[in-house]
Amino acid sequence: LLPSMLMFGVILASSGLLLMIERGILAQVGPPPLHPPAGPSRRDGRDSPAELELEVLRDTRNRTIRALCGQRSMPRSVWELPPGQRRTVLRHLLVSDKYRFLYCYVPKVACSNWKRILKVLDGALESVDVQGKMDHKSDLVFLGDMKPEEISYRLKHYYKFIFVRNPMERLLSAYRNKFGEVKEYQQKYGVEIIRRYRKNGGNSAGDDVTFSEFLQYLLDEDVERMNDHWMPIYNLCQPCAVRYDFIGSYERLHDDASHVLEHIQSPSFVRFPERQAWYKPVTAETLHYYLCNTQRRLIKELLPKYILDFSLFAYPLPNITSEFCRQ
Repeated sequence: LLPSMLMFGVILASSGLLLMIERGILAQVGPPPLHPPAGPSRRDGRDSPAELELEVLRDTRNRTIRALCGQRSMPRSVWELPPGQRRTVLRHLLVSDKYRFLYCYVPKVACSNWKRILKVLDGALESVDVQGKMDHKSDLVFLGDMKPEEISYRLKHYYKFIFVRNPMERLLSAYRNKFGEVKEYQQKYGVEIIRRYRKNGGNSAGDDVTFSEFLQYLLDEDVERMNDHWMPIYNLCQPCAVRYDFIGSYERLHDDASHVLEHIQSPSFVRFPERQAWYKPVTAETLHYYLCNTQRRLIKELLPKYILDFSLFAYPLPNITSEFCRQ
């Protein structure tokens, strides 16, 4: 398992990955899920198969990140990034001076709940269960608002973590949420998308954007100018310039969140919030349905923009073969 997963890093470093995507080879290659369900430890002291598999996958991810970030052309600190990229990552790094950690928030990867936790830890919120719309700006400390010497100190000495998610699942979640529920996004992005890609779409209110139109928009968009909700995680959090101590995943959200909370020694009453009752999760079946009903060309051409998220965080490329979709 490990050699086959490590091949991602080798392929990436040799620039052969995109050629394989073009030929459709990797569409049929699916490594195991990033984080299989955790199983109880065996009484004989040996780890369960699920725990061993998880350990292998985490090791694979760490080795792949080291291999990529060890290339001479890759940045080794935020100060080596171009100004625009540096501003992006610094405005996504949230600071807790009390508990000495930095959290790079990624939209559509439970970032609202993590912000809720930060506010509770800082005393700005009584409980993670407080109802109401999340204010994503107030009562939060952003690393980008600090002086260069303050930024450097925290990057060097604080515990740093991010949470990641399957790139295509994250895109579908953003699409369903922003174009299906948020009028601001429908008016700002939906109207423009329909104007660009649909004949006689001038009367649309932006609330009927199709998934294919959304993907075509992403394909034509400059990555550095993307909205946070669909900008690749690599560009948001720059894992080469910022050496994260822990990379959690959406697939093991509560277990990984508990690990972080234990590491930072948060109060025992602070726990990761349960999913809101109104939230509509993206299931594997839902994702497969959307992908299999989308032009294969669109998905293949879009993958290079998100290839670092797939390879660095050990997610399988989407299977969109005719045989799979018929099933």
